[in-house]
Amino acid sequence: NRGRVGTDRHRDHQPSAKKDFMLTSIDTADQPQKAQAAGVSANGGLVVEYNGRSEHLTSLTEQDMTNFLLRLVRSAERQVSYLDGHGERKLDGRANHDLGDFGAQLGVKGFKTAALNLAVAPEVPDNVAVLVIASPRVDLLPGEVIKIKRWIEKGGNLLWLIDSGSLHGMQSLADELGLSLTPGTVIDPAAGGLKLPATFALATSYGQHRITERSTVTSVFPYARRIAASEGTKWQFTPLVEVAQEGWLETGSIDGNVAFDRNKDVRGPIVVAAALERSVGDHKQRIVVTGSGHFLANQFVGTLGNLDLGVNMLNWLAGDEALISVQPRTRADLTLDLTRPGLALIGFGFLLALPLAFLIAGGVIWWRRKA
Repeated sequence: NRGRVGTDRHRDHQPSAKKDFMLTSIDTADQPQKAQAAGVSANGGLVVEYNGRSEHLTSLTEQDMTNFLLRLVRSAERQVSYLDGHGERKLDGRANHDLGDFGAQLGVKGFKTAALNLAVAPEVPDNVAVLVIASPRVDLLPGEVIKIKRWIEKGGNLLWLIDSGSLHGMQSLADELGLSLTPGTVIDPAAGGLKLPATFALATSYGQHRITERSTVTSVFPYARRIAASEGTKWQFTPLVEVAQEGWLETGSIDGNVAFDRNKDVRGPIVVAAALERSVGDHKQRIVVTGSGHFLANQFVGTLGNLDLGVNMLNWLAGDEALISVQPRTRADLTLDLTRPGLALIGFGFLLALPLAFLIAGGVIWWRRKA
């Protein structure tokens, strides 16, 4: 059957249809050849073609439908490459410190991810929409840093996740971006009231930017550092996330009890994520820098609004800011943690109390009917 969908047949309305939207139904049993040509192997599958691109959907839940529509409406395939070879967080890694869960979500939303080792690759490929540098653990070679800086000079877009401590040979890149990266770790007393470590900065205040204009959910930046613009920067610097309204940037050790030192520490609020932008030729170059790679790590990416914020950053960097406002909500945590007494109470109720109640009720009914 081939026809148009969207027809309204209510009495008070004239039939209408979207002329460029066509629906074809194929029975896999009666038309196996057509089903095979369409890539459908079982009843209930859905294949959608749009602008020469196609997507195959086997699950028709709201979230799956939203995700596949996001993939279709992207103007072109978006290649996201992450720097590799220095112990970085990997977009396909499964360890707690890796970004595998975040990378999987990018794949669902139409991004293609791949590792990039600049010790081998001659340059950052031209087809890369966004380069991700995620917290290297050892110093980059000088030649690798030069390749990254050439990518920036050509107008390449970058997501740079920086943890506290050394920049591992990329201070010249920070200078190129006009960044002032004060050493230290953000201390947020508000986290203690929520039974979290004080080093977990809570983001409740967002900047005026396309990435964060619809952000209303709190996000968490563990072990964050400060991101600031240096004087005379040529970039348009926009703070994205401010944390620690009543806290500070601790420049000393965070082991043991910490206290604010007005002579060394920086009083909050502290900016821990920022967007940079400038014109290169006929297009806008976009950079996002965050002071915590932990906030997108597998261990924390599912916390509050971290995942949505990370995806919004990638959408903006890739030039798909129109998709920022239509992020599907992730499923709520359905895990139920019970203590041993709680489990014992439930077991007693279902195995003893409930059967006994039914037995008593049945006995009462039987007695009344007999009487």
